Amino acid sequence: MPATATNKRTVGIAIIGNGFAADFHAESYKRVIGVEARLVGVYGPRPEGRGAFANKHGFEKVYSSLEEALEDPDVDMVDACVPNKFHEDMVVRTLQAGKHAVIEKPFTGAFTPGQDEAGWQRCLKDGLESADRMIRAESDSGRTIMYAENLIYAPGVQKARRLLDAADTPILRIVGEESHSGTHSPYAMVWSSSGGGSLYNKGCHSLGAALHLKYEEGKRRLGRRIRPEWVVAAVANLTKTEAFESEAEHTIRTGWQDCEDWGMMVVGFDDGSIAQINSADIVLGGIQNLLTVYAARAAIKVNINPNDALLAYAPDGDVFGDEYIREKVETKAGWQFSNPDEDWMNGFPHEMQDFCECAVSGREPISDSVLGRDVVAVSYSAYLSAATGRRVNVPID
Repeated sequence: MPATATNKRTVGIAIIGNGFAADFHAESYKRVIGVEARLVGVYGPRPEGRGAFANKHGFEKVYSSLEEALEDPDVDMVDACVPNKFHEDMVVRTLQAGKHAVIEKPFTGAFTPGQDEAGWQRCLKDGLESADRMIRAESDSGRTIMYAENLIYAPGVQKARRLLDAADTPILRIVGEESHSGTHSPYAMVWSSSGGGSLYNKGCHSLGAALHLKYEEGKRRLGRRIRPEWVVAAVANLTKTEAFESEAEHTIRTGWQDCEDWGMMVVGFDDGSIAQINSADIVLGGIQNLLTVYAARAAIKVNINPNDALLAYAPDGDVFGDEYIREKVETKAGWQFSNPDEDWMNGFPHEMQDFCECAVSGREPISDSVLGRDVVAVSYSAYLSAATGRRVNVPID
């Protein structure tokens, strides 16, 4: 849904949350050019946390309640960096308050896991109904949902899109992976707050990028988005296997309650092409963020992480001190892929640039609510497939 255009070149931003995602969102807004991204205010669950966050990033205000942020006339766009279970409520309330809504991935979810086929069908239904309520609120409000899927905006993914456009060639197969040694967020290990495990919270990145590339191909070749049609999937809890638990010490994070720590899906599109999506929280060596595109007249590999733009060696882990090396790497010893600007390679500044431009111009964001809903539809269809062992048709309409 396109935003209502304004003559403003300033976007007043409120961030809800003061954790991991909020931190790199705030840093990325500072890198927006051509539009003034004004950091108006922040609200977080604890006064000391939100106060420290405001001081760190230079926010003008600290809100004592969510309502105060939503009612602030200086705020044009609310960026919700909150656990998945709050996404729908945050987006709907933001839109109803007349603000644009930025919502982290995944779009929304179903927060009671299935136990049998009927239960997983209910999950799919609940997730889609939640997404549809959000999209109806977007349509009714005249404001826009900006779906914060950063991988779409990664320079490597956008360069891949431009190369495919230049080649004017159909994509036959996409292979994507996001994996590392365990989530930052304890809430992601519990279904009632996360709405899924690795398949959903890691797989949504590569899936989102694959959907985006197929959308753009479809617009170029067919005059419409190419959409997902079916999915086959599997999930596992590899940190709960006897072999893993027999190890005396674990660098890989444990503590998963009712969410999987590994998942994969094969997605079929309505033009006959496929995407293979791998996701895991059991991979050592730092985050793996990779996308390969096999087209009829081209092949493209996008190595977001690890990236060999800067390689550094140290004989032990103390040599580099507190200097950041790479997301999720377990040690600073040995050869390291230390990306010179990891946020830039991950697409975060480009994402916020797009959102701020949309807020002032009225155009649609590259990562929109259609993409968010399709991720929900594919992912919960994948859980149904994993539970039943069958290929599942994706309800996209």
